[in-house]
Formats: sequence, structure tokens, C-alpha cells
Amino acid sequence: MTDTREGKTMSSEIAVVTGAGSGIGYATAQALAADGFRVLAIDIDAEGAQRAARSVRDRGGESIAAACDVRDAASFAAALEESRQRWSAPPTLLANVAGIGVAATVTETDPNDWDRVLGVNLTALFHTCRAVLPSMVEAGSGVIVNVASVSGLVGVRNRAAYCASKAGVIGLTRSIAADYAHLGIRANAICPGTVASEWIDKILSHSPDPEAARRQMEDRQLDGRMGTPEEIANGIAFLAGARFANGSAFVMDGGMTAV
Repeated sequence: MTDTREGKTMSSEIAVVTGAGSGIGYATAQALAADGFRVLAIDIDAEGAQRAARSVRDRGGESIAAACDVRDAASFAAALEESRQRWSAPPTLLANVAGIGVAATVTETDPNDWDRVLGVNLTALFHTCRAVLPSMVEAGSGVIVNVASVSGLVGVRNRAAYCASKAGVIGLTRSIAADYAHLGIRANAICPGTVASEWIDKILSHSPDPEAARRQMEDRQLDGRMGTPEEIANGIAFLAGARFANGSAFVMDGGMTAV
């Protein structure tokens, strides 16, 4: 199969997906595999990563799994080496999906939670991007898609650390685009609104009135519903092939930031 977007054989493309064990990451692994990518499915949850890789293979794709804490540069490098040994080639696409959050204002945020959120959501992206960029530079091509959030563009109540980390993701992404575009590399951030996921379910489970909290989250999108992981995954797949998109903060929020 030929990828008319890049003029390459789709089976030669290798995608690394972090946070592939659930939610947007899981859906992204499936969407990219459907587009012909071989997928390295990475997650801190070994069972989740295996489940994602197995689902890709069950649908006729190629995928391997790696348990990895993306904050650990050495662990991520080992996962990349495993895929290189398997497919004899470096990744052509990095989709940084792994992320966490805490519900708290600045004064309520525990410093340890601040470090953890910034570590997973931002510092880990520095490590993963830094790991894949040399081979992309050598190849003269490559794509990075970082999952940010509308919370990186506007303030959201009780999400101080999360907002700060996602604003940093957008800044890092644009910096990579500025530094590496002339070497054939594209970097874009995708900024979802509220997406129905395991993380949202966990937040709602701690609410005094989960149903009311869910309705509030749904109502802040113009069409009165949360997005789905599959919708965001389709956005990531779009950015993987959108050759004239570089350094963008691509918003998919159901109109949340339109008003």
C-alpha cells in the first residue's frame, strides 16, 4: 500500500505511541495501525500495552508492546531499541499520548503532585522527543504529534499543574517545529477538550454527585457531549499525514474554546 501523503510504502512506517494501554493512546494505536503503521505500543501498565498490541495484531497489523515509564529516558531508549531490533528501522512517527492530572488550585496542589504531573506530561516528552529526533534528522523526515489540551490554551479551574504542563507541551512542540522543520521534521500538538476516558471516570468517581459533574463536563462543549478517544485518535492520524501542518496547536474540543 502506498501512502500518497508521503509517497512511501505504508508498511515501512513505524509509529511509537505512549500511553497506548487505554483511552486516547489505545485508540491511537488502532488508528495508526489501520493506516498501515507498525506500532510500538508503550504504557507504564504492561498488561495495557500488551492488550493494545494484541488488538492491532488481531486486526491484521503489526505491533509490539513495551512496559515503560516515559519519565525514565533509559527505559524509553530500551523500548526503541527493541522495536529497531524487530523491524530493523527507527520510528518515523512519535505520538506522545501518555498524561496524568490532578484536580487542585495552585495553593491546593501538593509539590509532589506538581512534580509528577510536570514529569509525565512535559519532561517525559522532552526525553521521548530527544530520543527519536537524531534518527529522524538522519533520515531527513519524521513526525511528532504531542497530545496537549485546551487547558494549555485557556485557564481551567482546579487544574493548575495540568494547565501548566499542557501549555508547556505546546511551547515545546512549537520549538521543535522551529528548530527542525528545515531538516524535514514536523511537530504538532493536538489540543482535545473533555474526552470520555478512564481518567475522566476516575475524576467523576471522586465527585459528590458524579452524574451532575458529568453533565457539567458535557455541557462545556457546544454540542453537549464529551469527545471520544477514537475522535482524537483520528485527529492524531490526520496530523501524521498533514504535510503542511507544522508547529500547530490543533484544537479538537467540540467548540469548548469557541465561546
